Amino acid sequence: MYDLDLLKSFVSVVDAGGFTRAGERVHRTQSTVSQQIRKLEDKVGAPLIRRDGRGVSTTEAGERLLPYARRILALSLEAASAVGNAMSGERVGLGLTEDFAIAELTGLVAAFSFERPDCRLDIRCDLSVALEAALLAGDLDIALLKRDAGGGPAYGSWPERLVWATAARSGALPDPLPLIAFPQGCRYRNRAVHALEAAGRRWRIAYESASLVGIDAAIAGGLGVALIEARALRPAYRVLGRADGFPDVPPTELALLVSAEAGGAARELATMLAGFCNRELQARAA
Repeated sequence: MYDLDLLKSFVSVVDAGGFTRAGERVHRTQSTVSQQIRKLEDKVGAPLIRRDGRGVSTTEAGERLLPYARRILALSLEAASAVGNAMSGERVGLGLTEDFAIAELTGLVAAFSFERPDCRLDIRCDLSVALEAALLAGDLDIALLKRDAGGGPAYGSWPERLVWATAARSGALPDPLPLIAFPQGCRYRNRAVHALEAAGRRWRIAYESASLVGIDAAIAGGLGVALIEARALRPAYRVLGRADGFPDVPPTELALLVSAEAGGAARELATMLAGFCNRELQARAA
């Protein structure tokens, strides 16, 4: 078994990009964090962190361990909540869109909870339109969601490029076009429908899922065509463009919104989320 404190230090070093900043997050000295990483490496039997002049990166073993560490921390937090150990301090309402790195984000949020036991986190995964409404209603302090490009002030925003995708092995597409989509209210779905109708193409919803995993499976399985963010493309997909009769679609953006009434803990979490988004999207673009 792996010690939760060691896993928390490991995840913090990766997310913070260094030992000093990780120590500040977990309220320990840099030397203590280094010792904990060495203990974890001894337990694993392999180096986990590679130190270089620009900061730190994971070794192959560290890259394999990282998603498990995040899941273990998240499950530990879930178990504590399930048996009634609710935190009684500052309440932080967080909304996340499910189609962006939800497993990694859950691990990051779990690590934050360990670092801030004085906070009570309430997390909601939903469509962006529902998250935005909840933020405006005061039910959420933070929302990471998809919206129209240039949609206004944000704590952080990252541009998205939407593309049409189908299975690489797909042949001629039938009429009406089988469309793979998120449920009603999703901006991707609305853009897809409006673009197809403007182009005079007939369509039908062939597969609907609120989960990106389900959308991915439907595309790869050849069930139809989906409008997705370019960074979500897979080797098993084929991109469709104007030559295939598919129009360009206006861009969207991933936006991190923070309520004006959010407290210090919520803003601390928002800073961590913004840093994660910067690293994740830069890595996908590389």
